Amino acid sequence: MNPRKLLARIGKLTALATILGVTLVVVPDSSVAPASSVLVKVDQAHGVDLTPDVVWILALGSDARPGEDMTRTRADAIQLVGINTKTGAAAAIGIPRDSYVPIEGVGSDRINASLYYGGPQLMATSVGNLIGIEPDYVMLTGFQGLITMVDDIGGITVNNPIAFSDEHLKENGFKAGKIHLNGYTAMAFSRIRHNLIGGDFDRSANQQRTIKGILGTIRAKADKPGFMERGVQSVMKNMATDLSPAELFVIAQAVGQVDPTKVTNCVLQGGFANVGGASVVTPDTAMAARFGDEARKDATLERC
Repeated sequence: MNPRKLLARIGKLTALATILGVTLVVVPDSSVAPASSVLVKVDQAHGVDLTPDVVWILALGSDARPGEDMTRTRADAIQLVGINTKTGAAAAIGIPRDSYVPIEGVGSDRINASLYYGGPQLMATSVGNLIGIEPDYVMLTGFQGLITMVDDIGGITVNNPIAFSDEHLKENGFKAGKIHLNGYTAMAFSRIRHNLIGGDFDRSANQQRTIKGILGTIRAKADKPGFMERGVQSVMKNMATDLSPAELFVIAQAVGQVDPTKVTNCVLQGGFANVGGASVVTPDTAMAARFGDEARKDATLERC
């Protein structure tokens, strides 16, 4: 294949990694995660099946410390992202990391522990059992990847419903309304939870707002000379994958077709409980099943 054509095709991978990057950046407040990303195929899946027109990718943030295997630590941010290759629609389902669920071969635990116990495969299974949609692929990364990618695309604009701040990440905070974010502030916007009324629920919603902002920037700049090429360099130097070039191309094509005006997103709600002296989230399993039923065929959520 002509190298320039190949580069143009692979260039759409910057959209994939950047769209998912925001959902992968939430790490423990005192830790520093590695900057690399990992994209793997789920064993039970059969690659990208274009017959139902929907590709499902489970985007995770690993809390791995430097030198640790990010595929075998606890997940922190959890977003199940569906992309409709026919209509350009996309859906993001946010799952609180402390959701207390059955984990195959382990017993009941926080859903984010699935990554520690069994890697991306078990994590995909746990999410699939909860939502009723098994992802085709799992992608993991740390927060530095988001900072780099958002800076590389020139920043993003998000609609923030309520002002909030954090003395450690952004003391002067974020005002309500339409705001512009660079790499660092996009990371902070997606990571802060302590001063949000809904805690992890609201933080997951902010991650989804950032996804929309990233999509908007990519959509606006995709045709500018050199934009995709610079994105390729940013993404490829930090991403490891076991996928073939053909599979990567199919995924990239799917992401490149996403229309930001057709993105719907919801955060799975629930209650709180104490298990063994630790606070956990008891997910609303009826809501989880409804999300799965609504989005499974067309990557569209009717209501939250």
